[in-house]
Amino acid sequence: MATTGSDLVTLDDVYAARERIDGRLHRTPLLRSATLSKQTGGDVRFKAELFQRTGSFKPRGVLNRLATLTDDEKARGVISISAGNHAQALAYASAVEGIDALVVMWRTASPMKIAAARGYGATVDDSAADIPAAFEYLDRLVEETGRTLVHPYDDPLVMAGQGTVGLEILEDAPETDVALVPVGGGGLVSGIAAAVKGSKPGARVIAIEPELSAALHESLKVGEPVTIEPRSLADGLNGPYAGPNCVEVCTALGVESVLVTDEEIKDAFRFLYGRMKLACEPAGAATAAALLSGRVAVEPGQTVAAVVSGGNVARETAAAILAEH
Repeated sequence: MATTGSDLVTLDDVYAARERIDGRLHRTPLLRSATLSKQTGGDVRFKAELFQRTGSFKPRGVLNRLATLTDDEKARGVISISAGNHAQALAYASAVEGIDALVVMWRTASPMKIAAARGYGATVDDSAADIPAAFEYLDRLVEETGRTLVHPYDDPLVMAGQGTVGLEILEDAPETDVALVPVGGGGLVSGIAAAVKGSKPGARVIAIEPELSAALHESLKVGEPVTIEPRSLADGLNGPYAGPNCVEVCTALGVESVLVTDEEIKDAFRFLYGRMKLACEPAGAATAAALLSGRVAVEPGQTVAAVVSGGNVARETAAAILAEH
């Protein structure tokens, strides 16, 4: 078994995560795009995580983290912060485990995602005015409540759970040469890198971020987390900073970084909807944006696996993007 270049999240950690969550989530399909394969000269496939429970990849990491809690920690409950998809995943998984969950959001977060998190059973506190204020509020609540923090992306156990996406990609397409991963805080790309690079050291893992929300990109340039003001229409990728653990893993494993524009994300959103019949959210279209725009060049004959990370998009948002062209 190959090893990764990071001790924080290893291939063995990802396999252990899969054992913990086995049978509790969907195995999502890897769908080939004839159009993009022809356009790029490669074999392009999309890992459809929008079909996962709660509509995104997020329950993988959450279930893995909750499986490690002590009885005392479960009794005290859990807490986290999220723009929406992690909130829904934590709410769903906590309800399954019988654990009380509190999620900090903010007033400008997606109303649909706030309602969904409440619908799954979590208590949602959306009193913070914006993202920076919400993170400050979270720190205070963790200390005051004694709840266990289930970080949306910077917990090695969460990262390892997300890495099960990478295991499935390699099982369904062992010839994969390149994995494209949408990035907000960096948990998904870190886990996938541990799985893919741990199994195939020569494979490329490329983090795809919006130009208007490039926390990991900026962090990798300087080798440490950089705080930004995220402003992308892809709200699922609007992390104010990449996690320190995520930066460390991505640096150690040689994860590459590519940026796309919001207009390119919109074009990709329309492509996935119209040609692939994937009703994703803008965040989930980032990898297709990198391919359609040519920002990621595919060599002839290469197999590319692009993660479509989620499908929790408000009808109004989807309709507005689809109506533009």
